[in-house]
Amino acid sequence: MDRKLFDKYVLKTYNRFPVTLVKGRGMKVWDDKGNEYLDFFPGWGAGNLGHCHPKVVQAIHNQIENILHVPNVYYNEPQGELAKLIIENSFDGQVFFCNSGAEANEGAIKLVRKRNPHKKVIITLKNSFHGRTIATVAATGQSDYQKGFEPLPGGFEYCEVNNVDMLKSMMTDKVAAVMFEPILGEGGIVPITPEFMQTARELCDANDALLILDEVQTGIGRTGKLFAYQHFDVEPDILTMAKSLGGGFPIGAFAVKRQYCDILQPGSHGSTFGGNPVACSSGVAVINAIVDENLLENTTKMGDYLREKLEGLKKKHSIIKEVRGIGLMIGMELAKPGAEIVDLCRERHVLINCTHKNVLRLMPAINVSKAEIDRVVDVIDKVLSGIAE
Repeated sequence: MDRKLFDKYVLKTYNRFPVTLVKGRGMKVWDDKGNEYLDFFPGWGAGNLGHCHPKVVQAIHNQIENILHVPNVYYNEPQGELAKLIIENSFDGQVFFCNSGAEANEGAIKLVRKRNPHKKVIITLKNSFHGRTIATVAATGQSDYQKGFEPLPGGFEYCEVNNVDMLKSMMTDKVAAVMFEPILGEGGIVPITPEFMQTARELCDANDALLILDEVQTGIGRTGKLFAYQHFDVEPDILTMAKSLGGGFPIGAFAVKRQYCDILQPGSHGSTFGGNPVACSSGVAVINAIVDENLLENTTKMGDYLREKLEGLKKKHSIIKEVRGIGLMIGMELAKPGAEIVDLCRERHVLINCTHKNVLRLMPAINVSKAEIDRVVDVIDKVLSGIAE
């Protein structure tokens, strides 16, 4: 690939690694020079089934032979089928389809704002991340994502993660919703505590506010449940999802409990490509594959195994401060920035991620094997052994 053309014509909104990926199968990807890599962070978690899962590829192939796009003034069968699967595996309600996690969160924000004209405040968390649109940047509790885009939309207030007393103090009759991720992803892989989750639900019930759970990263099997909230004795009123819902194909959605489904009426919200039949066919294949291949059980087993191996590294390397996460959404907090470690792992043909500057993030496909985990942990071990701690 001629990267000079890329650099000349593509906006530089990403710091790109010097690798051009051209092929992916399962946990492996190949670059344009034929080098093979083990991918433990497929598409920011979008590749929950790995690259080019055969059932997903077949579903997309079958659909594109029939029709690529159906405007939402008509019915399309895959959209209804995927909505049914989502609701059957979450709570009674209905689904709106869009194209990304940011759009899903935007839709949730619009719904709660429209529900009651006197309740406009949405409480989110410090160090949260909810998207790159102007409203979801405002909802994101990290100033680095907000700088330069002022004036931001108002109405967002930020609570400290897992601070029950602070959340209680912030709840007023002006609060329309409380919105957070069950595990903060870009915030450093920080799980929400059961106490905070339960308190948020109780406060929303007591103050006529809605609970929005952003499962853009945690959803679709990532934590060993189809949705991470299912680890808690709590249900949200609105559930947002994207990334791995399409198995690598772009799609987003939010599910709404039945009693709130009439708030958004024709003309109040929409999406040209939302619910595209190709994207929805992919989503149907993803959920069916997770069920048919018993991948939730594999996620739990392999997640426990990966954490055990990383805890072993923690005992060996003083640079590792903490290992945390649920299922196969694992963060390893370091005592120094992690970008160098990511680069050194890539040089050894292992792809991982660093978030929050010093948290190595490992989110392999949920059909990962012990052998693949062993290889990655071995590479990380060798890299840590070779750097100054």
